[in-house]
Amino acid sequence: MSGTGGFGAHDGHERDDHDEWTEWHQGPDERGPSGDARGTDHGAGAVPPGAGRFGPDRSTPRIPLPRASVEDGGQPLPDLADLGDPAAVPLDLSHDVLKSLLGAWALAACSAAETAAVEEHLGACGACAEEALRLREAVGLLHQPESLDLDPTLRTRVLESCLDRRPSRIPVPEWAAAYDAETARLDALLQDFGDAEWHAPVRLRWFEADAATSRRTTVAGVIAHLLTVDGLVAVALGLEDPLAGLTGKDAGGAPEAAGPAARTEAFWRASHFPPTRSVRGPWREQSHGIVRTVSFTGSTAGGLEVPYGEFALPLHDAMLDRAFECWMHAEDIAEAVDYPYEPPAPRHLNKMIDLAARMLPVALAERRRTGLSAPGPTPHLVPAGAPGRSLRLEIEGAAGGEWLIPLDSPAAVGSADHEVAHVALDGVEFCRLAAGHVPPEEAAAGQLGDREAIRDVLFAAAGLSRL
Repeated sequence: MSGTGGFGAHDGHERDDHDEWTEWHQGPDERGPSGDARGTDHGAGAVPPGAGRFGPDRSTPRIPLPRASVEDGGQPLPDLADLGDPAAVPLDLSHDVLKSLLGAWALAACSAAETAAVEEHLGACGACAEEALRLREAVGLLHQPESLDLDPTLRTRVLESCLDRRPSRIPVPEWAAAYDAETARLDALLQDFGDAEWHAPVRLRWFEADAATSRRTTVAGVIAHLLTVDGLVAVALGLEDPLAGLTGKDAGGAPEAAGPAARTEAFWRASHFPPTRSVRGPWREQSHGIVRTVSFTGSTAGGLEVPYGEFALPLHDAMLDRAFECWMHAEDIAEAVDYPYEPPAPRHLNKMIDLAARMLPVALAERRRTGLSAPGPTPHLVPAGAPGRSLRLEIEGAAGGEWLIPLDSPAAVGSADHEVAHVALDGVEFCRLAAGHVPPEEAAAGQLGDREAIRDVLFAAAGLSRL
């Protein structure tokens, strides 16, 4: 090696190997402040401890002693702020690795360094940029679909806010508010429909004689059905009948005396072509006219009855009935075009449930009259106003409540002391049962008590439905 020669020294001017080794092996405690060896009495030619005569003792490991920590030396630690922000070291990743990170990048699951590396790569690689765009669009489809419809209570809140500032001279009666809201919601759903949506197939469903029945039509046909049946209310209020121009065999008799099904069939038969989007205008004008008329009449129309062919309903109940059917058929339309549709506001839904619950005793009596159910253990009808066997109908949800349904006579009074059965249903589920959209056997109902009474009530609820 340069500067040294074998085991010995060449002359007096050359350093011995053991002197050089001694300076290297000594730790900090064996050196003076200037770095010279301290605490030693031997001269340049002395043999240090642990060394042989001709060099270091090879049995001693040539490993430096541990250095003292800066924290043990009493010196202050440097401030982190003085060090400045450490510069981020860019990742140098291969094309395959960057491509495998595109999915995580689209989900925003990459680290900051990975995100920077991927985005820098996307600026230079067209194939990866196209793949990243497709992944980002796919991520957008993973979100839960949200309805684009306005909140059904928005119109009411805006009107109430306006009325707080300036009272309305002619407000919409509370008993007509549900019909006003549901027709407005359905009209908003129809607003942007194209020809394909108007001719989308819809199957109308209801129960008749304890059997599921259906009729195939289109979205435009459903609106024509609502137009003709709402016309019963319009005629009762003195407005024009949408079937007024139909006579003879097309009308199937006197339209004003026909029920909902007969009026609908008459309108469909009289149409030379399937109904189109043109039916929306007459239906919308008629619904506006009904709301405007009942707002003018107010409480003076409370005793007015609306004929439904074989039966009649008070105007207040008829408006709730039309609101209920408008909501149900709006759901039929929304299902046909694959569009989300929300239930009515709870305060409106509660009134619809109450109407169906009040109609159940008459429906039960009709089932017994037609032989669809056997008479109960009571051999005769309970006198009017007297308590009788009752079923507790519990409706869950924000629009819920409890109703005691008399089982033996429509004129009887529901009584908790004579309760023989208890049924619990969700509010929307009960309404769909009453609309014939849910079979009674499949209704998600909690049941307790007389099974035969429970079955009769569930089938009677389904029997409230009609075309």
